[in-house]
Formats: sequence, structure tokens, C-alpha cells
Amino acid sequence: MVIVEVSLLSGFILAPRSRMLLERRTIIKKIEVKADVVYIYLEKLSDESQTFILQLEQVIHMKNLKPAIIKVYDYYQPGGFQIPFCSGVGS
Repeated sequence: MVIVEVSLLSGFILAPRSRMLLERRTIIKKIEVKADVVYIYLEKLSDESQTFILQLEQVIHMKNLKPAIIKVYDYYQPGGFQIPFCSGVGS
């Protein structure tokens, strides 16, 4: 099993509709949302490219947002690696 750990930008939450859309994907086994982190559990990874789109809602306006971090790691060997993620917010 593989975990994609997405740290949310300060002042943002995962939109409920986004969670429902993610849960429909067969590759996703489970989604957990804890405070400012979203955990996406995948059954396994393959050599096929996957794209996950998370829609966020801004609940508190923050200045000087810092980049969020995305970690991808094996559930059974959580060393993993980190991918810096830009803090740009789309419309």
C-alpha cells in the first residue's frame, strides 16, 4: 500500500466535493483528512502516470503562504520522499 500525504496550505480545507470525486477512483482505497493534512491511501503504484486534483476552500485569508509539502511513501516502509509543491492558488 502507498500513501500520498498532502499538507494543506494555511487557511485552506479540502472541499467536500473534492473528497467525493477522489473516493470514486478505483486506485484509491481510502482518504483521511486530519486538521491540515490529507492522506490518500493507494492499493499500489504502477508505471502508469496518475494525477490527483484536490479542490480546496479558503476559510481564512492568509498572507505570505509558504509552499505545501507532498510526501509519497510505502505504508510498510515510511521513509518515502518529499516533493515541494508551489503555493499558488487557482481560481
